[in-house]
Amino acid sequence: MSLNTLSALSPVDGRYAGRCAEIRSLFSESGLVRARVRVEIAWLQALAANPDIPEMQGLADADLAAATGIATAFSEDDAAAVKAIEQETNHDVKAVEYFIKDRLSSHPAWLARLEFVHFACTSEDINNLSYALLCLQARDEVLLPRLDALTEALRAMAHVHAEDAMMSRTHGQPATPTTLGKEVAVFVHRLRNACEQLRRVRILGKANGAVGNYNAHLAAYPDVDWPGLARRLVESLGLHWNPYTTQIEPHDWMAEYFDSLARINTVLIDLSRDFWGYISVGCFRQKVVAGEVGSSTMPHKVNPIDFENAEGNFGVANALLRFMAEKLPVSRWQRDLTDSTVQRNIGVALAHSDIAIQSVSRGLARLEVDHARLVAELDANWELLAEPIQTIMRRHAVPEAYEQLKELTRGRRLDAAAVAEFIDGLPIPPAEKRRLRELTPATYIGLAASLARNV
Repeated sequence: MSLNTLSALSPVDGRYAGRCAEIRSLFSESGLVRARVRVEIAWLQALAANPDIPEMQGLADADLAAATGIATAFSEDDAAAVKAIEQETNHDVKAVEYFIKDRLSSHPAWLARLEFVHFACTSEDINNLSYALLCLQARDEVLLPRLDALTEALRAMAHVHAEDAMMSRTHGQPATPTTLGKEVAVFVHRLRNACEQLRRVRILGKANGAVGNYNAHLAAYPDVDWPGLARRLVESLGLHWNPYTTQIEPHDWMAEYFDSLARINTVLIDLSRDFWGYISVGCFRQKVVAGEVGSSTMPHKVNPIDFENAEGNFGVANALLRFMAEKLPVSRWQRDLTDSTVQRNIGVALAHSDIAIQSVSRGLARLEVDHARLVAELDANWELLAEPIQTIMRRHAVPEAYEQLKELTRGRRLDAAAVAEFIDGLPIPPAEKRRLRELTPATYIGLAASLARNV
């Protein structure tokens, strides 16, 4: 069976293939091999730039450019060539070493220097930097731009609907009025904070040999500042240097990265559920898409599928992200291989996150506010004014203010006339009575409008 979007086992390579092409390009087998080649070449270039390694001196600019070109021009055919070598070596990183040696062997200046490919390295020197690069690119080039655009769309929505009064629901019951814009602004603020946490994660890397001590490096060149060289390599890749590791970089930064992304996803699960609920009670309508079917049997339905799709994909992503955050920082002694299998699923977790973020954005684009519904809900619940009335009664020392309003309103629906009658009978100053009589559920919104406009 040929592998395509219909035969793929995973939905990120099947049903959702078109929505996670950028993540796939990074974390596919080809993408991982490409990153490994980039790291191997960067290490080779770092050795050549160090004057304390005489055997690597004397390379012309053209020779160095030839090495660089192996990484920059890396293609799908090159990835296939590496995998063909792996069939013989049964070792993925060693296959990359042999591939690079083969490509350099056609350049006379490199013939005497081929053994400096993968010099003093353990596979994890290459792998940890490769995964770090992939996570860096996924965060900075795919996920954060997507999240920033979503946050900006929500901010615009908060501003547009800053003064659109709506009934709140606490415990699912009618509660103190708010505005639609302010409720959206809450998600803007939460999302910004969560994204900033992900943005600040320091992605670390190491290049210090079999158990993190530069043993082989020092045996070959005792006078080279190997920690300094390793740090320059790691930082040249846009990463932060970790000076203390075993064979593996301990993956603590990965745990922080995955936890940060999971928190973002959790905020957006909350948003998806809230918006699904607002659609359900009629606060939002969804724009009809020509040709789209909402139900296989009920023609009238316009289902909130984008928010449902988002919630499901965020859930799958978080299950993986939280497992990886707990698993990857744990390794037996100087290393075991359990992290290798787990890290191969990083792209899957990020892909489900990316798919879900796009679903939220698509869902937002389909929403229309039903202003008449918002107004009708408020007008049907004048008992919402029990809170301001009893609070003003407390100010003027009216005994049992809360208890009186509880007796009047608990479990009952009031209209404007009933509220006005109660206000008229209160032993409070006439000015306060007038102010309360002018209040309606639609105007009892506190600072909601300004909070929404200021986000």
